Amino acid sequence: DILLSELEGADEVVLLGDALELRDRPLRQALDLARPFFEHLAEAVGSARVVIVPGNHDHQLIGPWLESRRMRGEGPLGLEQLAPPETEIAAEIARLMPAVELSLAYPGFWVRPGVYATHGHYLDCHVTVPTFERLAIAVIEKLAGALPVGLRTIDDYESVQAPLYGLLYGIAQGGPRPRRGLGENASARVWEAVHGRDGRRPGLKGRMLGSLILPGVVTAANRLGLGPLRADISMAEIRQAGLRAMRELVGRLAIDAEHVIFGHIHRRGPLGSEPGWELESGTRLLNSGSWVYAPGLLGPSAEGSVFWPGTVAVLEDERPPELRHLLDGMAHGDLRAPRARRATGTR
Repeated sequence: DILLSELEGADEVVLLGDALELRDRPLRQALDLARPFFEHLAEAVGSARVVIVPGNHDHQLIGPWLESRRMRGEGPLGLEQLAPPETEIAAEIARLMPAVELSLAYPGFWVRPGVYATHGHYLDCHVTVPTFERLAIAVIEKLAGALPVGLRTIDDYESVQAPLYGLLYGIAQGGPRPRRGLGENASARVWEAVHGRDGRRPGLKGRMLGSLILPGVVTAANRLGLGPLRADISMAEIRQAGLRAMRELVGRLAIDAEHVIFGHIHRRGPLGSEPGWELESGTRLLNSGSWVYAPGLLGPSAEGSVFWPGTVAVLEDERPPELRHLLDGMAHGDLRAPRARRATGTR
């Protein structure tokens, strides 16, 4: 309700990636879980335009369209490809919002001249934190051939990341058998064990994982050429790793914009006068963060927490993008799902 109230009266709404969770359960279940959100969104925005920018968790929204594009022999991918909701999954979403003008944009969207928005899953080629996806993409790059050292293209990133997304989506279609989840879910469980939940100290297993096991994994991965990764897995390093990756990706793709808005890295920012969010070129970076409750990353309260969920980026007239933190007035108990829902694995 808080988000939908914020969206009322908007001329355009951009869902900046991972609007659908297509990697944890079969497609029909995922769509059924997402149905209420899209129906309520349609009620809130009326006939406004809605643009979905697929990310890593809902890459299948755009994957078949990209494949058709390759079969037609079209040229290299640019920073923005606009597509109608013609893929089977996108068409299902369009049926839930019949009055809305729905379109897809990939891998990013020029919200207006000078403002570029992208989910930012290509950051996983550059983060130095040993997440599941960072390691898996490094393995694919090792098998497929190293990416260029300097400037890169969208096709360069797709060549090493799309195969992973296709694999995880395919695994999720294997039926409703119980699964703990892969990718970011697995990484989140690791960080939660290392850093504790709800601001509490981690247990003995978590401390051993953080002081012995993960540093050993990082050392081995770097020796195998899967890095560079850092053994420092402190919260401060996790925060800075995402920001460093954003800065690097903008340079690698030569994104010429006044503002670049990301969403993939769960940290929001900048918060206050936090440094590092403006490039030498003058480009200003923003990250809207996540709407997923991940207690292992949050800290005791929203104050000073870069991982607290519930941030949106708002553009009004010609003013610079503004981050609004809609859930900062809530506590852990307000964000935590009811016990019955947690038991079924829904979120």
